[in-house]
Formats: sequence, structure tokens, C-alpha cells
Amino acid sequence: MIRKKVCLLGSFAVGKTSLVRRFVHSIFSERYHTTIGVKIDKKLVQVRVDDGQLTEVTLVLWDVQGEDRFQSIPTSYYRGSSGLLLVADGTRPQTLDSALQIAETATQSIGKDVPMRLLLNKADLVAQWEVPAPELLRKVGADFAPRVTSAKTGDGVDESFRDLTRALLSGDVP
Repeated sequence: MIRKKVCLLGSFAVGKTSLVRRFVHSIFSERYHTTIGVKIDKKLVQVRVDDGQLTEVTLVLWDVQGEDRFQSIPTSYYRGSSGLLLVADGTRPQTLDSALQIAETATQSIGKDVPMRLLLNKADLVAQWEVPAPELLRKVGADFAPRVTSAKTGDGVDESFRDLTRALLSGDVP
């Protein structure tokens, strides 16, 4: 069985925990719970790889506490990661810059480039986004294969995790 560790990284309250809960348990809660340290979940995912073969992968999802200028993530959390999901909140554009900085730190700690994807979360609140999604997507470019998601409605969530899983199997790195 193939097992891959994936870290979800980003600022506080961008929706990392909600994305994991939506993907793993198909649920969403309006209640906010701060993650302290790391919360680990697993999900068996089946994806088709380039040759069309169906492959099973157990994703070990590390929902890592939010990072800001006052609190940084212990670099030990990154060890052994096969891939990264960077999460930013569309209603708070500064969280995008934070996610990109965290990605740089994580890559240095891991010691190699790994597949990563950027999720612009809270698409259900797009009317409140200070910067339109297309402009945010242009800002990060194609390297991070950015996607717009909503943990609340589920839009783009399953597809984002499956896309990263395919990248993990093919070794597609930015």
C-alpha cells in the first residue's frame, strides 16, 4: 500500500481544518476551532495515473497549526512530507503572501522540492474577497497549480486533494 504524508499549511483561520474535515468526513461546521500543534487524519484515495491504472493511496494529512508573525511552525512537522497543500483565505489577501512564505520555509526544511498546490479557500464568500480570484491566481502563477475551493460547499475540495495525489504519484514538482 502506498502512503503519502501531506501537510496543510497557512495562516490562522484560512480553513485548513475545515478542508480536511470536508475531504475526509464530508462535513462542515461553522464553529471555529483553533488547531494547536498538529491534527492528523487519514483517507484512502483512488486515483487514475497517467497510464489509466487505478491506484490506491493512503493520504496521511497533517493539519498544521496556523502560522503568523508571532508563532512559527516547528520544522519537525515538515519531515517526511511528500507534498504540501498551501491554504489562503480569499477574504484576506495577506494570507496568500503568508502561504507562499511558509511554502519556502517548508521546502527548505524538507530538503527537496515536493508537489504542492495552493488552495484559495472560502469561495462561498467570493463577494467579500478584497482581490478578485483571477487576480489572485495570476499573482501566484502556474507553479503552485492554484485552485479556488470552499470547505463550506465542498466546491473544488475533492478535486484538489485528488490532483495533489496524482502529482505525488507522478513526482510532478513546481
